[in-house]
Amino acid sequence: MRIGFRLLLGFFMIVAVAAYFVMNIFVQEVKPGVRRATEGMMVDTANLLAQIAEQDIRNRNLSKGHIAQAFLDINRTPIGAQIDHIVKNRMEYRVYITDSKGKVIFDSTGEALGQDYSRWNDVYLTLRGAYGARSTRLDPSDESTSVMYVAAPIKSADGKIIGALTVSKPNQTMQPVIRRSERRMEIAGGILLAIALVIGAGFVWWINRSISRLVRYASEVADGHAPTLPKMDSPELSSLAHALESMRVKLEGKDYIEKYVHTLTHELKSPLAAIRGAAEILQEMPPKPVAQRFISNIQQQNERLQLLVDRMLQQAQVESRVRQELAPVDLAEVLHSVIAAKEAQITHRRIQLTSQIDAPVSVGGDKLLLEQAFSNLLDNALDFTPEGGKIAISGEFIDKHYRIIVVDNGPGMPEYALDKVFDRFYSLPRPDKEKSTGLGLSFVREVASIHQGTIRLVNGEQGGAKAIFILPVKEK
Repeated sequence: MRIGFRLLLGFFMIVAVAAYFVMNIFVQEVKPGVRRATEGMMVDTANLLAQIAEQDIRNRNLSKGHIAQAFLDINRTPIGAQIDHIVKNRMEYRVYITDSKGKVIFDSTGEALGQDYSRWNDVYLTLRGAYGARSTRLDPSDESTSVMYVAAPIKSADGKIIGALTVSKPNQTMQPVIRRSERRMEIAGGILLAIALVIGAGFVWWINRSISRLVRYASEVADGHAPTLPKMDSPELSSLAHALESMRVKLEGKDYIEKYVHTLTHELKSPLAAIRGAAEILQEMPPKPVAQRFISNIQQQNERLQLLVDRMLQQAQVESRVRQELAPVDLAEVLHSVIAAKEAQITHRRIQLTSQIDAPVSVGGDKLLLEQAFSNLLDNALDFTPEGGKIAISGEFIDKHYRIIVVDNGPGMPEYALDKVFDRFYSLPRPDKEKSTGLGLSFVREVASIHQGTIRLVNGEQGGAKAIFILPVKEK
């Protein structure tokens, strides 16, 4: 089970359990709450009617008095009350009056007239000066048939209790209100759960998105790329991201050092062996021409070692650079300065160089690094171009990028070397000189990466090699 789904399920279960208990308490309180409110109104009604009944009893006119007449007239026409979309058309109260001995002397329904109600709690307690109320089921096995009874004492002018007036109301008449309240609370509970589910889903999506960023970042690092550290939305995930970045930097540094030590050891073996061999021969005091030749060999190997060290320092410097804000640089000016610096070499070898970069081209970059990169590309083209050959440099805008192409008419590159030419210390033999250090094109690739550009080296359609350097143009 995915962690996001686990979080969502756990969050939803917590909200669901909490909502269940809260809603259950509310629903359980609806029925008692409605009945308590109804009982309070019945108490007021019973006491009010008891005052009217006292007058009818005093006038010995109970059967035709005010209360009896009111109950005869009240249900002749529908009431027509609409209470929160619940229609009420009939009087739902039943009223009966007992004398001081508990005998029913008036019943609004007429069904209990003359019966002895002295044993019922509402009458029994009221006649003794206490609060009389009861709830009785018409069908003992059916809770829905329960009826609420509330009584009030009927007192004479001297304060003596001469009877009890009871108001009753079937609980069934309150069911529409109770059901409506319960239904509303159930709907509110469902909406609450739906909102909780949406919030939980959003929360899980947010966490999954952040974790996915870290997973993509780790996958790109594992694939050998150098991705930008993703921005996290929480301090904890930010700490994790920075920990991963720190681990990546340390691992890359360790791997970088290991590779450099191995390759440097390999590259230094050849010139050191040549120097050692020449020194051993010179110790034998050979003839002067032979000694001069081996001394010259030592000097050449020493120059090779010096060039190799210088290039390695240059390479290490550019590879260790972190991303930074790059200043505006005129690319045309950089290229023209590089060409001017190679003018003597170009003239000496009678190479025809053409340049089609005249208009100013502004890019965000490091001027020194770009000069070194283009100098390496031009050196590479000069090394493989035969004496009296041609080199063409051109540039063009392509979709917010500027593409520089350097083409020579040398022998081109063998197929097996196409995917290796940018590796450190990989070098192809030159037509008229020894192999280079193999760091020039690797340096160019690192400069392209720093400037968020790309570099490719392919064989030209008409022979020779073609270097394609693409840089993003700085927007104005």
